[in-house]
Amino acid sequence: MLLLAFDTATPAVTAALLDTEDGAVLASADQVDARRHGELLLPVVDRVLRTAGVGKEQLGALAVGVGPGPYTGLRVGLATAAALGHALGIPVHGVCTLDGIAHAARQAGLSGPFTVATDARRKEVYWARYDAAAGRAEGPQVDRPGELAERLGGLPAVGAGALLYPEVFRNVPEGMPEHQSAAALAAYAAGELAAGRPLLPPTPLYLRRPDAEVPKNYKTVLPA
Repeated sequence: MLLLAFDTATPAVTAALLDTEDGAVLASADQVDARRHGELLLPVVDRVLRTAGVGKEQLGALAVGVGPGPYTGLRVGLATAAALGHALGIPVHGVCTLDGIAHAARQAGLSGPFTVATDARRKEVYWARYDAAAGRAEGPQVDRPGELAERLGGLPAVGAGALLYPEVFRNVPEGMPEHQSAAALAAYAAGELAAGRPLLPPTPLYLRRPDAEVPKNYKTVLPA
């Protein structure tokens, strides 16, 4: 089965095509630009399919990162996955973005318990803690880094959030992923499906309210 995976929950717009029969990544593309998710995602997906020589009608399933991540970027990936899945009549599986980064870290050689932290803005991080078997032991959650120092400061940490706050995440190994990689996300999703473990529904893990809100009180204008 051909599995197309993509994620827009981090500054990286990333897509990859994986053959679940042998685990081979047929093509992948990544572009880091936190402000252009909506503009970049479909061209990135198209580039991946063209590179692999595969038409959309040949896809068997989709995997999409569900966050946690900023509201605007995250909904681009989820809306695109919902539209493609509906148009092609194929299942859409959700994957926690932090799980994809954790899988990439394991592929890069990280062993033992560790933390994944991404930038949540507002001087906060999205984070999750993983055990020695790469299973998610805690999270995902959103917190200020200072609140995590005592709990997580001693663990190795990966991700852009860990790099932003070295005074808290003091053990950041070199050569580890900073943002999401759809190739790792696809490999993780394929492994979970092959093992018979269900993935997440393709709905967003926002963890907090969006920055933009409808005003609660409108200004009253009296007639002249």
